[in-house]
Amino acid sequence: MTDRTAVRTGLLTVDGATLHHEVRGEGPLLVMMPGGSADAGIYDAIAADLADRWTVATFDPRGYSRSALDGPVTDQSPATHADDIVRLIDLLSPDGAPAAVFGSSSSAVVALAALARHPGRLSRVVAHEPPVVALLPDPEAGRALFAAVREAFRRDGVAAAMAAMAAGLAPEEGEAAPGPERAASGSEQAATAEENPTPERNAEQAATREQAPAPERAPTPEQAATFRRMHANLPVFLEHVLCPFSGYVPDLVALKASAAHLVLGVGRDSRALLPAVAAEGLARRVGAGVAEFPGGHIGLTEHPRAFAARLRDVLAAT
Repeated sequence: MTDRTAVRTGLLTVDGATLHHEVRGEGPLLVMMPGGSADAGIYDAIAADLADRWTVATFDPRGYSRSALDGPVTDQSPATHADDIVRLIDLLSPDGAPAAVFGSSSSAVVALAALARHPGRLSRVVAHEPPVVALLPDPEAGRALFAAVREAFRRDGVAAAMAAMAAGLAPEEGEAAPGPERAASGSEQAATAEENPTPERNAEQAATREQAPAPERAPTPEQAATFRRMHANLPVFLEHVLCPFSGYVPDLVALKASAAHLVLGVGRDSRALLPAVAAEGLARRVGAGVAEFPGGHIGLTEHPRAFAARLRDVLAAT
């Protein structure tokens, strides 16, 4: 009997890059796209859980980890990443059967672009909290927030940028939405966080929490290597992905035409934050469904098993 959790790896040549991908299980194709600075390793636990029902494909986005670019890294485009997904679907579903797609955070933006550009290749799309500022009540404030995070990276490095992001996305009591001034103050506080680290204020730990499942035990050497690999992608994410992806303007006409195939995910604990507000705004504008998931914006790493169970239900719904 074949081990459904056994990993088959491969390389796919796409325009300007070579994508590392991993496949588990058998059944209809499900492509799981990593967000932020994560790579295929972010889905190790979830993919194993879902491999009894689906052929689960995960991958490193172009320019990250084991997916090398043909040239120097430049600002990334959700449309280009969406075309990469369709190339991967064509490889793994050669009979032309459409695939289900899951994306979270920045990769949820890619999921929206893929559905708008290639609706015939996708059977169901679950986009969990895409941070699309165009869908916010105050888009300019959202753009300013992410611009401040990128500027903090350029000026002071990764730790300062992650501190700015955490500050900007954490509303104070009674505050409806984050503001860019909080991101700026977070950057200024980064040095203090380095000198007096706490779970809430140490930026490097915060970055690791965004990529790594909440550990029930000390990580294995393999897990530690995966976390280091994803952490090394942060400069590319902060300089070349964060602003272009959050600034993406969805094709509302195309998404409305495919709304029956689209579900917007929101975290149970993050519904007041920018990405969830954007997700629910998009759902209202195109008539798509909304599904609540365990945890917050990074629920898939906070509660991987519960998140996988909820995703299973959402994917199975018709």
